[in-house]
Amino acid sequence: MALHGEHELQRLARTVLAASEADQTEVLAASGTSALTRFANNYIHQNVQETDTSVSVRAVLGKKIGVAATDVVSDEGLRQVAQRAVALARLQQANDEFTSLPGPAPVQRVDAYNPRTAAFSPEQRAEVVRRICEAAVAERLVAAGAFRTAESESAVLNSLGVWAYHREASADINTVVMGETSSGNAERLTLYAESIDGAVLAAEAIDKCRRGADPRMLEPGTYDVILEEYAVADMMDYFSYLSFGAQAFLEKRSFMSGRLGERVMGENVSIWDDGLSLDGVPSPFDGEGVARQRVDHVKNGIAGDVAWDTYYGGIGGHPSTGHALPAGNTEGALPLNLFMATGDATKQEMIASIKRGVWVSRFWYTRPVHPLNVTMTGMTRDGTFLIEDGRIVGPVKNLRFTQSYLEAMSQVEAIGKESMLLQSFVCNSRVPALKIRGWNFTGATE
Repeated sequence: MALHGEHELQRLARTVLAASEADQTEVLAASGTSALTRFANNYIHQNVQETDTSVSVRAVLGKKIGVAATDVVSDEGLRQVAQRAVALARLQQANDEFTSLPGPAPVQRVDAYNPRTAAFSPEQRAEVVRRICEAAVAERLVAAGAFRTAESESAVLNSLGVWAYHREASADINTVVMGETSSGNAERLTLYAESIDGAVLAAEAIDKCRRGADPRMLEPGTYDVILEEYAVADMMDYFSYLSFGAQAFLEKRSFMSGRLGERVMGENVSIWDDGLSLDGVPSPFDGEGVARQRVDHVKNGIAGDVAWDTYYGGIGGHPSTGHALPAGNTEGALPLNLFMATGDATKQEMIASIKRGVWVSRFWYTRPVHPLNVTMTGMTRDGTFLIEDGRIVGPVKNLRFTQSYLEAMSQVEAIGKESMLLQSFVCNSRVPALKIRGWNFTGATE
């Protein structure tokens, strides 16, 4: 299904506004199509497509707020969701810290809609998957994974005059290739589905799987590590969720709390959020229609700022940076488009600089142990290798780590010159590989 377009989303939103009896009303309208090709055991086993249109309404009565949503976008359905949001607002307790919905301000348009990605067909996805599976079969290995393409549009209209509209298209793919005793992974996220090369992905995953066969046990301990981009993306995900949002900052649950302007990471580390950059998956406004601003969270190791929305900005005396999640969330503002500055090292140069250490492809099942300093525990997966005397000497069994991601960012000794755009649970991030001194592995696989 083609997208509704700006005019139609505005019509839907105005229908809601006309039916609302609230003092202030906000409407978030979104539509899109997501198509997914799944494969396992070297063949495609599922091809699905979902098309949906939804409308979410935030109604404000004084300092009482109600939120309701629907996917029934007939005129009657829109009137009902407006009335339901008002009814829910009447049932709430007043929130004395709420001031107002945001007022109108310019929003920069950004072209993140690639028609070729939006029109990418099941046959085209299948051709990419075929290359992965055939390469795995040729090596007597087994491939699994998923390839998704999507087009979407969103718009925010409120009774104070805010109007913002954006459309985008993106593609992401992941694969794991498995042998009897090992596995290897590869992933990509892009605005350009046609740029995804199944042969390249297969080669990467197969190489790690082949080199990882018959791993030996490595004693837990502190090792220098090289983290591939997939592992670094996990670090960015938890910095976004635990540290770089205004709610955690104000509640003193973030290492940024009380430390703005101070050194919190190594001077070679810079991390920022930029919702306008075409090097990511841009989104020029947030869930309440406020223009996204670039936020330098850490610049040359110095804490800069966190992401703000209107509500927490009102509490903290800070203007919104355009990082609100859609109304009804409990997480506050979060950065969703993170970038980490690249360095000048190749992966081979990183390997050559290590006397004894570990190469990590990615992390798996990571969970917070101590949110304030972002201490995490998790497992390595899909390619863990021992480095000795400047070369990879063999595979090791997966290791458990318990490590402060914050501390690790003060021990970065080399940063990759290339970066990769990846999708995680919370945010998208473009990150390089890292060499880090003194990573704590606390358990080994028997």
